[in-house]
Amino acid sequence: MESVGDDRDAVLHAVSSAVLAVTRHLSVREVLQVIVRSARRLLDARYAALGVPDDQGAFAEFVAEGISDEQWDAIGPMPRQHGMLGAMLREGAPVRLADIRKDHRFEYWPRAHPVLKDFLGVPILDGDAVLGIIFLSNKRSPGGFTEADQDLLTMFAAHAAIALTNARLYERGRELALVEERTRMARELHDAVTQKLFSLRLTAQAASSLVRRDPDRALHELERVERLAGEALAELRAVIVELRPAELDRHGLAETLRKHVRLLDRLHPASFTFEERPVCELDPATEVAVLRVAQEALHNASRHARAVGVAVRLGCEGGRVVLEVRDDGTGFDVAAAAGRGLGIASMEDRAHALGGSVLVSSAPGEGTLVRMEVPV
Repeated sequence: MESVGDDRDAVLHAVSSAVLAVTRHLSVREVLQVIVRSARRLLDARYAALGVPDDQGAFAEFVAEGISDEQWDAIGPMPRQHGMLGAMLREGAPVRLADIRKDHRFEYWPRAHPVLKDFLGVPILDGDAVLGIIFLSNKRSPGGFTEADQDLLTMFAAHAAIALTNARLYERGRELALVEERTRMARELHDAVTQKLFSLRLTAQAASSLVRRDPDRALHELERVERLAGEALAELRAVIVELRPAELDRHGLAETLRKHVRLLDRLHPASFTFEERPVCELDPATEVAVLRVAQEALHNASRHARAVGVAVRLGCEGGRVVLEVRDDGTGFDVAAAAGRGLGIASMEDRAHALGGSVLVSSAPGEGTLVRMEVPV
């Protein structure tokens, strides 16, 4: 009996540590996974899940325990806010059932979905606002879920609420920090480059006026133009090196991309999804290049494609990091797109600088695929 209590204390300590980890800028998704995993273990359930709704009738976050990757692939897209999940989000009250299938709020599951029977779910609350839901199903020990189980799961929900609230506060602070950083970079760009460009322009004008009456002096001025241009380029590159997004240091490439895709999904009518396969360990320059190419491709898709769906995939294949951004939009003639400001040349330059490549495949009416490959 003492070992059970010790085990419970250990799990609760792990959950508390996970919540506090948000304040150290760790991924909120990882924290939610710790909470769900601990709730499933402590309450002896076969399945556990936690969902945070978005404004589009789906879930911005949905983490689950007890279901393999192969089962997820067979189940299909992320669940929508319907049936019992939708009812819990609307009602904001705990639900404890001997058989969820017999409740009037139950609707259906996808064909590959595991069969759930006894069910316990509680809302994740911030005051009266429902931030999400956490639920368990198929208790392993006989008798189903008890009132004590409900009290304990309510405590887990409170931890999840703290994690989500802290994460949102952190995101707001990060946005303010980003504005301050952009202001600082604008000042540095002005101080470092503008003077050189002004001198460059004056020198070029002087060379132009001397070409006919004093060719030798004009040549000297043109040499100065070349030197000033090189200095300006060096200054600009030095500033750009500092533009490595802070998110990469805090969250890594995959989580930074996931957050960016999630934001686009909320801002645009199209559906934006992110799929992460096993990713190689990358050096900082490669992370920045992959992120910038992804952002450029996503910008094009959201602005020009008129797509219904945009899918981002990041993974590692044969010692190469692979990024794919695919949309089902209007497509375009790649050969004729050089002057359309789609950033294809800059994407190619970023990949080539690292010994990699970018392939843009598209045709009118057939959508677009941007595929980047870079050696690890």
